[in-house]
Amino acid sequence: MDIIVANAGIGTVGTRLDRMKEDVWQEMIDVNLSGVWKSVKAGVPHLLAGGRGGSIILTSSVAGLKTYPHTGHYVAAKHGVVGLMRTFAVELGAQSIRVNSVHPTHVNTPLLLNEKTFRMFRPELENPGPDDMAPVCQSFHILPIPWVTAEDISNAVLFLASDEARYITGVALPVDAGSCLK
Repeated sequence: MDIIVANAGIGTVGTRLDRMKEDVWQEMIDVNLSGVWKSVKAGVPHLLAGGRGGSIILTSSVAGLKTYPHTGHYVAAKHGVVGLMRTFAVELGAQSIRVNSVHPTHVNTPLLLNEKTFRMFRPELENPGPDDMAPVCQSFHILPIPWVTAEDISNAVLFLASDEARYITGVALPVDAGSCLK
């Protein structure tokens, strides 16, 4: 094994942190943070046994670099992924194992494009859909697009896993259409 991609994530409708139910908080942390840690933990012995170094890429989110209201559980988990990435990078660098994270903005997958999310983004509409949500999502970005594709994220992961990124470690790479600039 030479590459680990830890891509664990769920999204749930949130509320203010002081009103959040403990089970909602815990499920988010268990999947989005502990799931990533467990994935890397399971794979590192194989990278070390190979003796060739390797690349570990963790999927976080733009919410791992900035914050949004009513999603504190998600924001905390995704910020935690950055902490995992940096710590693994420091701990494994001497063995030529690079560790980086990718930070997508909205991605046109079922995690975003679903009825619950449509309602969360457009609560004033009776039956909102993707066309109703697109302008809201676009308002998060500098580039004039509402979301990126899964392929855009995969391409960033492929780059970080490749020899072209052989000296890149400890980097949080946004694939965000400029969202971090806002």
